[in-house]
Amino acid sequence: MIRILSDRVKEKGMQKIARFPWFDHQAEEAVQFWLSVFRNSKILRTLRYGRKGPGPFGTVKTVAFRI
Repeated sequence: MIRILSDRVKEKGMQKIARFPWFDHQAEEAVQFWLSVFRNSKILRTLRYGRKGPGPFGTVKTVAFRI
C-alpha cells in the first residue's frame, strides 16, 4: 500500500510516499536491516503487545521508521 502524505508536497512537484511493509515475524530484524542500508534513517516509534495480547507479551506490534 502506498499513499501520498501531503497534497501540498505534490503542488511543489515532489512526492512523499509512505510504504507499509508487513512482516508476520521478525519485524524488528527487518527494520534493523533497512536502517543499516540507509544513512540517517531512524526508528520513530515501536509499539509492543501488552499483557492482554493478542500477540505474545512484549513482541512488536508495529514499528514506524524513516529512511
